[in-house]
Amino acid sequence: MKQKFDGILVVEGKMDKDLIESFLDCEIVTTNGSDVPHETILYLQEASQNKTVVVLTDPDAPGKRIRDVLDHNIPNLQHAFVPKEKAIKGHKVGVAESDKETILEALKHIVPSSSEKESNLTMNDFFDLGLASGPNSEELRHKIELKFHLGHSNAKTMLNRCRHLGLNRIDLEEALKNG
Repeated sequence: MKQKFDGILVVEGKMDKDLIESFLDCEIVTTNGSDVPHETILYLQEASQNKTVVVLTDPDAPGKRIRDVLDHNIPNLQHAFVPKEKAIKGHKVGVAESDKETILEALKHIVPSSSEKESNLTMNDFFDLGLASGPNSEELRHKIELKFHLGHSNAKTMLNRCRHLGLNRIDLEEALKNG
């Protein structure tokens, strides 16, 4: 029996959709690549008024581009991220190359595009913790990405995602210490 997901899941293509439909019962919208059709954006804008819209794209540059386009056009968008190292088969990287467990885990840790939660994190905190402009800042950010399921990002994007989750400096310090 398929697990139910209440909301609309946005993926890049048919292979992603076919994999997810094999174990999840939900509405799936495909973007058919990084040039998201205007009709798809209009549909998701309308649908987002009544349903949760979650973007689950490949952990690569075209996947990020799709997220950015949708983020700019759809209110209250949510994001789920599959870690790149769990989305590789052969020379391909993507949602379709991951497995059921990885996708279900990503959907348990949805990150909102915006938030009403309080967070006092600043870029200065990121500098102090070595998450920005440090010799191993990318490695340290990777620990945070994995701990909080944030997806790969630069320091500025990660700061925004952490804020949207309501994380504070102590949360990040503990993750770095225990990660």
